[in-house]
Amino acid sequence: MRRIISIAAIAMFCACKAPQADLIIHHAKIYTVDSAFSVVEAMAVKDGKILATGKNEDILKHFTALENIDAQGKAVYPGFIDAHAHFVGYGRALFQVDLFGCNNWEEAVTRVKAFAAEHPNLDWIQGRGWDQNRWPGKSFPTNEALNQLFPNKPVVLTRVDGHASIANQKALDLAGIKAGQTITGGFIEVKNGKLTGVLIDNADDKVYAQIPEPSKEIYTQWLQQAEKNCFAQGLTTITDCGLGYRDIEAIDTLQKEGKLNMRLYVMLSDEPANLERYLKKGPYRTDKLLVKGVKVYADGALGSRGACLLQPYNDKPGWTGFLLRNPSHYDSLAQVLANTDFQMCTHAIGDSANREILHIYNKYLHGKNDKRWRIEHAQVINQQDFHLFGDASIVPSVQPTHGTSDMYWAGDRLGAERLKGAYAYKQLLQQNGWIPLGTDFPVEDISPFKTFLAAVVRKDAKGYPANGFQTENALTREETIRGMTIWAAKANFMEKEIGSLEQGKKADFIILDQDLMKVPETDILKVKVKATYLGGKKVI
Repeated sequence: MRRIISIAAIAMFCACKAPQADLIIHHAKIYTVDSAFSVVEAMAVKDGKILATGKNEDILKHFTALENIDAQGKAVYPGFIDAHAHFVGYGRALFQVDLFGCNNWEEAVTRVKAFAAEHPNLDWIQGRGWDQNRWPGKSFPTNEALNQLFPNKPVVLTRVDGHASIANQKALDLAGIKAGQTITGGFIEVKNGKLTGVLIDNADDKVYAQIPEPSKEIYTQWLQQAEKNCFAQGLTTITDCGLGYRDIEAIDTLQKEGKLNMRLYVMLSDEPANLERYLKKGPYRTDKLLVKGVKVYADGALGSRGACLLQPYNDKPGWTGFLLRNPSHYDSLAQVLANTDFQMCTHAIGDSANREILHIYNKYLHGKNDKRWRIEHAQVINQQDFHLFGDASIVPSVQPTHGTSDMYWAGDRLGAERLKGAYAYKQLLQQNGWIPLGTDFPVEDISPFKTFLAAVVRKDAKGYPANGFQTENALTREETIRGMTIWAAKANFMEKEIGSLEQGKKADFIILDQDLMKVPETDILKVKVKATYLGGKKVI
C-alpha cells in the first residue's frame, strides 16, 4: 500500500512541476551497461550528471530541458575508458617523427631525414614506432645512417613498444654510453666491439635524461591535441600508466585552468621522488583527475626479447630475457603498498615475470580482497598460474590489439605450446568475472574500435587471420563493451562515478552511427563517433 501511495505521489509531483534538465537524449538506443546491461530509449542530464533513464514518453513527459536531442534511433554508449594507455606519451609522440608502419629501416631513416628538414631548429630529433619484426630478416637496425646524416645533432628513436631505442653516436656520447658497459634490467647492443645504437629497456634511460624538458606552451599543445584525438574516438577517460609528479602537477594545473578536459586516472611511476610525494598524503582526487596507482615494471617486451620467460626463447636459444629490478624490490614495494590505499599495477609480459609478481601479490593480499592490484598486460601466463589471479582478486589489465599485432611472430618467440597461454583473455576473465580493456597507445593505435575487433573477432584491421587468432579466448560483445566501460572504471576505483549510464553518475557518453552490439564484424572498423559528451557537454 505504501509503495502505491509513493508512486502516486511522485507522479502527482511530476505532473505539477516538471523537473528542469539541461539535456534530454531521446529516441535512442541507450546501452546503460548497468548490471543487467539494460537498454533504454531516453536519458535526462542536469549539472553534468544523469537525472534519469527510461522510455521516451516517461522522460519527455516528466522532464523539460534546455536542449533536446532526437538521436533518431542511434546507439548511445557510456564514454569509452582506456584502461591502459600513455596519454602524455601519446601527445609527445604526435610531435615527433612518426615511424609506425615503416616496412624497413631505410624507410624509417628517410622519414627522420624529412622530419629534420621540416624542423631545423630542434635541438634533439626524436621519433617513435619502428618495429624490426615487420622488416625482412627481423633484425635490429644499426645507427650508421643516422651517424652520417646527423653527426652533430642527437637523434633517438623509440621502438613501437617503448622498450627499446636506437640512438645516434652524438646522443650516445652526450649520455656517456660506451661499448662494454652493463646495466641492470637493460642491454646495450654491441657488434664487433662497436655500439650499434640499440638500447634495450633500462639501457636508454641515460639518453632520455639528456633531453630538455618542454616549455609549458609546447606541453599544453601536446596534451590538447591528444585530448582532441581521444574525444574523436569516443574516449572520455584515459588511464595514464606511469607519470612523474611534475607531469601530474602540470596536468592538474591545465585542468584547473580549463585548458584540459580529459578525465585521467594516473599511476605514479615507481620512483622514490614520486612515492615520497604521494604515499603519505594518500590518493589525490579532483573532478577530472585521480592519482591512486603505482606503475611498476617487472620486465620488458616480447617484441624486443626483453620479456622474462621461464624457458628460453624459441627463436633465441639460451636467452630468457630479464627482470628489470631485483625481485626483492617488488617484494618490498608490495609490502609498503599493502598498507596504503594505492594500487600496485605491475607491467608483466613474460610467464616468468608474471609468476614472480603473482606470487608476491598473493603473499601480501592474503586471498580474496578489494585492493584491485593489477597486472598490466598479463601477456604470457603459464597454465599452472592462471588461478593465482582469482586466488587474490588480482586484476589482469589487458590490451586486445597486442594479440593481433604480435600474432605474426609471437609463435616464433614462444613456440606453439607456450603460445596457448598467451593473450588468453577469456581464461583471465574467468578468474574474477571481469576484465578491463585498453590499447596501450601509442604502442598500439588509439582506436577503441580496434580493441573491440581484436577482443571479439580476434582479427586485425586487415581481417587476418580468416578464422581468427586463438578464438577460444575471444570475448563476447557484451563482455568487450563492459571491459571498455564499467570494468575499466572498476579497475580504477571509478565505477561509482563513470562507466555506465545510471542515475547520479557523470554524463559521459557517446553517440555512434552504427550499433557495436549489432554491426557485422566486417563493418566494426567503419563505425564512427557522431558525438562525444563529457559531463553532459558536447566536446566533439
